[in-house]
Amino acid sequence: MRPRAEWSSPARWRQVLLPFLMSLFCGALPDQIRYSIPEELAKNSVVGNLAKDLGLSVRDLPARKLRVSAEKEYFTVNPESGDLLVSDRIDREQICGKKSLCILDFDTVAENPLNIFHVAVLVQDINDNTPVFKHNKIDLKIGESTKPGKTFPLDPALDSDAGPNSLQRYHLNDNEHFDLSEKQTPNGHKYPELILKHFLDREKQSFHQLVLTAVDGGDPPQSGTTQIQIQVTDANDNPPVFNQDIYKVSLQEGVPRGFSVLRVTATDQDEGVNAEITYSFHNVDELVEQFFNLDKTTGEITTKDYFDFETANSYTLSVEAKDPGDLAAHCSIQVEILDENDCAPEVMMTSIFTPLPEDSPPGTVVALIKTRDRDSGENGEVYCSILGKADFILNSYSKNYYKLVTDGPLDREEIPEYNISVMATDRGKPPLSSSISITLHIADVNDNAPVFQQASYVVHVAENNPPGASIAQVSASDPDLGPNGRVSYSIVASDLEPRALASYVSVSAQSGVVFAQRAFDHEQLRAFELTLQARDQGSPALSANVSLRVLVGDRNDNAPRVLYPALGPDGSALFDTVPRAAQPGYLVTKVVAVDADSGHNAWLSYHVLQASEPGLFSLGLRTGEVRTARALGDRDAARQRLLVAVRDGGQPPLSATATLLLVFADSLQEALPDVSERQAPADPQAELQFYLVVALALISVLFLLAVILAVALRLGRSSSPTTWGCLRPGLCVKSGPVVPPNCSEGTLPYAYNLCIASDSQKARLNFRTMTKEMGPPQDLSNEASLEISVTEENNKLSTNSDASVRQAPPNTDWRFSQAQRPGTSGSQNGDETGTWPNNQFDTEMLQAMILASASEAADGSSTLGGGAGTMGLSARYGPQFTLQHVPDYRQNVYIPGSNATLTNAAGKRDGKAPAGGNGSKKKSGKKEKK
Repeated sequence: MRPRAEWSSPARWRQVLLPFLMSLFCGALPDQIRYSIPEELAKNSVVGNLAKDLGLSVRDLPARKLRVSAEKEYFTVNPESGDLLVSDRIDREQICGKKSLCILDFDTVAENPLNIFHVAVLVQDINDNTPVFKHNKIDLKIGESTKPGKTFPLDPALDSDAGPNSLQRYHLNDNEHFDLSEKQTPNGHKYPELILKHFLDREKQSFHQLVLTAVDGGDPPQSGTTQIQIQVTDANDNPPVFNQDIYKVSLQEGVPRGFSVLRVTATDQDEGVNAEITYSFHNVDELVEQFFNLDKTTGEITTKDYFDFETANSYTLSVEAKDPGDLAAHCSIQVEILDENDCAPEVMMTSIFTPLPEDSPPGTVVALIKTRDRDSGENGEVYCSILGKADFILNSYSKNYYKLVTDGPLDREEIPEYNISVMATDRGKPPLSSSISITLHIADVNDNAPVFQQASYVVHVAENNPPGASIAQVSASDPDLGPNGRVSYSIVASDLEPRALASYVSVSAQSGVVFAQRAFDHEQLRAFELTLQARDQGSPALSANVSLRVLVGDRNDNAPRVLYPALGPDGSALFDTVPRAAQPGYLVTKVVAVDADSGHNAWLSYHVLQASEPGLFSLGLRTGEVRTARALGDRDAARQRLLVAVRDGGQPPLSATATLLLVFADSLQEALPDVSERQAPADPQAELQFYLVVALALISVLFLLAVILAVALRLGRSSSPTTWGCLRPGLCVKSGPVVPPNCSEGTLPYAYNLCIASDSQKARLNFRTMTKEMGPPQDLSNEASLEISVTEENNKLSTNSDASVRQAPPNTDWRFSQAQRPGTSGSQNGDETGTWPNNQFDTEMLQAMILASASEAADGSSTLGGGAGTMGLSARYGPQFTLQHVPDYRQNVYIPGSNATLTNAAGKRDGKAPAGGNGSKKKSGKKEKK
């Protein structure tokens, strides 16, 4: 028996045991941050400055996000100071049980960059548990024949503390028959044994009561007691005996319930009732009774529950065999649990970085994965892999840690989201595995420029479109998200002038619809090109351009315009003379018309609507040439009227009309009487001119009367007889050419000669035209002289031509050759039946030629003046007429009735008649009829 002086020195054991344990702890975990704390520390107690021990700066702690990664977090890190704090109750006995060394092993994770640190905290035991016996009272029966030195094992006291604070010794109260000793099981548990010192005499004392005390090694020590009640029985001198003292059994942890572990057998040499043996568990803890069952009669041990190697890998069972005389025998059964691969690996996601930008480079860390397997040996070795084909790989980072990193470039437009399955598999046979699924979202980056649906756009728009109408729509797509994929449209360039662009088109920034801001005119603008830009809202923004060509189509919105024949400025019709000897096919005149449209819309055709003699003239369908269809007969009227319609080729067609007045005469003087007898059409403008002439004539007559009266009064006062000589009969005083002082150009370009005959019944009034010095040279109608005789006898008004002014005879041969026909030169004109050139170039060329001819006539430099051999436009329109608003139609335009072309003939403006004869056309108006 150990001396009591040694039992009362726990400090000496603590001084020896603690350095030994710390040396074991330091040797087993050389690469960890180690701390040592006592159990049951208060919450938020400081274990140590973890940041300082890891070499981290306090200023970097918010960015590094230092935290504890453990299944159950007993500790936490102060984010401001980096101190490791206690966050939960730490009960060493609950965490480590009977283990001599209690270590809390966990990991700490720091980000930016990612680091993992291993921390181990040694939990030191404190004397917070009192030794407690399983039963408050122990009943023993000892036969009186029991020899001294017999031992009786007792149930041990339980103390959850470890080390020096655990149960250290037992002691028994003083008595003369019994003593106490301590024994130790193979697993290191101490239990007391009661030793009989002297024989018992039931007759002297049949009942003994003792007090057993259990004391731990704390400072101060704590203790627990139980009572031992001993009953002395009659003699039963043969106790049961087991076949062996120690049994060893190995079991797989997966054995089912009710599995037979072992059958123990004890024999008793006594006979009868004293030989009946009863089996029971003796000196076992609660776990043994939870997992094992013992048959009291047969001694068979069976399982009651499933074993878990990860919870306990061995059990020690103590079985007692007792006969009715309370003689007992004891044996020990050691059960070893063999590990099976029954725990699948665990996969835990420690950190995940989502959403991940799509421009992340290869090797970017996506997630941090931790694995664990509670099995041992190969059954607990775990390796991870990625299921399926993915753009990610797993890299082993530290013990049981893996990094999930990208293996290539990412493209959100192709794969916006990844479902990554990570499987952990152990190396057991058969292997077990488990997996987790990681959902990784890819964040969008503006890496795609807008793309138009077409490489270029061509739009056909008919002219006269309504303003504000949609003429086209462009569309561009951008596979990016949000503002990176939101496209706006704008016009960045055009072949139009910048100031005019906004008045022509606009584009909707949201929809890409192109609107016409005005009605287009094909005659002004036939095509234009725009450059449209699609731009996203990313930063930086990306854009793309596309060309849009707008073709303005022609519509038949312009009616043909008749250039020849045209009306005079006073609204009177013009006439053409035809020689009486004209043969069939003789070119009389040509109707010249233009159309501002193009293509078929400008393809003109000429038709006769009305004719005085339908069979006398023919009209070219496409050329507009008027020719004689037959020779002039005696019964044919000298005056002919043709109403010609000019139609274009549009749908529906537009048309214009022209009236041709034709007079059969060999000279202009011969044609004038026929024209003067023609009844003027009822025209309001002509009526107004008539009243103006009458008023002017009345004023002139009154003025003459006033002059005559003034002269008569003057002569009456004079006494000279020669003064009235002019009034004698038979005498006539002729005055020279006189221009009235109030006569301006274009008003009354005439001089008057008043002759009074001696016979009061006859008077003659001569009107003479002005000379070229007195009147405007442009008026050819003033070249003729009219003599009007007024006779009271017959009141007859006669008109004679002044023989003093010479009029050139008309050109009788004014046929055109093929090259001299109006229109395009050469063979491009087409034939009489209307083979019109069906292309826009020829049509525009014809219009340009006619415009050039009219422009030269307006300049006064061509033969369209008042001279002979010309078209007589000045004679037709009068001195006030100008051609400044008439387009230029000079090219290849020939004048009917003349062999002259539209060339510079400024020398003919002096009034001299050319060799070819006089002009053959004359304007008919109200003045001639008067």
